[in-house]
Amino acid sequence: MGRIVVTEFITLDGVIEDPGGSEGWEKGGWAFQFDRGQEGDQFKLDETIESEAMLLGRRTYEGFAAAWPSRDDEMGFARKMNGMPKYVVSSTLTDPVWENTTVLSGELAESVRRLKGEVDGMILVAGSAQLVEALREAGLVDEYRLMIFPVVLGSGTRLFGEGGSGTTAMRVVESRPAGATLIVRLEPADA
Repeated sequence: MGRIVVTEFITLDGVIEDPGGSEGWEKGGWAFQFDRGQEGDQFKLDETIESEAMLLGRRTYEGFAAAWPSRDDEMGFARKMNGMPKYVVSSTLTDPVWENTTVLSGELAESVRRLKGEVDGMILVAGSAQLVEALREAGLVDEYRLMIFPVVLGSGTRLFGEGGSGTTAMRVVESRPAGATLIVRLEPADA
């Protein structure tokens, strides 16, 4: 059975928008202002290598598909990103260009439940704010892996937006420093 694991770079005030600066947002690129250290780099590598598949929203997918296919590296991060199965939730994308990509259509919760039944292992969700909120609302997120950056932006797309309809209590699974950041792993308390 697959596990949906949300992974995010996030600010102290919960913003996940444009951490790398590639989206052109005026406050974008905030993640590069801080050193996540060898521990943070290893954490990101380990979670990617551990993943069996990625689940992405269309906009995040398009950003990743533009960046990753041309990359290669000795540590295996780019090879893993390019080679693993990728699933995109979209009602407009019909012809994905990144290798090993499948478009999920139809009702989201049903499609993701079916995917969790088909994939044995971790299904990593990066970025994809709207998708993550819909997955949380449907009770489909098994774990959150947050790399918290010590900055307050005051505005921007937040991981847990104001539009959610319910409360989700969490329990901390792990918390540790990584360079200037903090890694926090959480699971829904009812899991």
